Amino acid sequence: MLDRGWIGRELPPLEVEVDRWRLRAFARAIGETGPLHVDDAAARAAGHRGIVAPPTFLFGLSYDMEDQTGFLREMGADVRHILHGEQSFRYHAPVCAGDRLTIRSTITDIYAKKGGLLEFIVRESAVTDGSGRRMADLREVLVLRHPAPTEAA
Repeated sequence: MLDRGWIGRELPPLEVEVDRWRLRAFARAIGETGPLHVDDAAARAAGHRGIVAPPTFLFGLSYDMEDQTGFLREMGADVRHILHGEQSFRYHAPVCAGDRLTIRSTITDIYAKKGGLLEFIVRESAVTDGSGRRMADLREVLVLRHPAPTEAA
């Protein structure tokens, strides 16, 4: 069982610059063709600072962490059994190419189901820009699947 003492713990903040090339590559990868997400001139004509990040882009930024699974291993999770459960996001302002962001994440809940065979880790993140303005709130649920006693043998 995971240590419930992690509930309320803040993870080290991540600072990242939103790169135009990376936004375009992400848009291509998910099939996003809207001009605000791929065309700098169209985004600026619409009043944005640069091309606009597609909604799910911010979740990918966690891959910029030097050790993406370090906090999970510290919690006692076997990362070979971690699954993505769900994600949600709420934008307060558009994230655009050139923005410098800080992502501050907190473990807000840990709970079990199926008699402890599944444990859920809830991580909530606040995304701010260089001036401290709140850009988005993210919520992610990770699932840790513990092998059944017959599987562990």
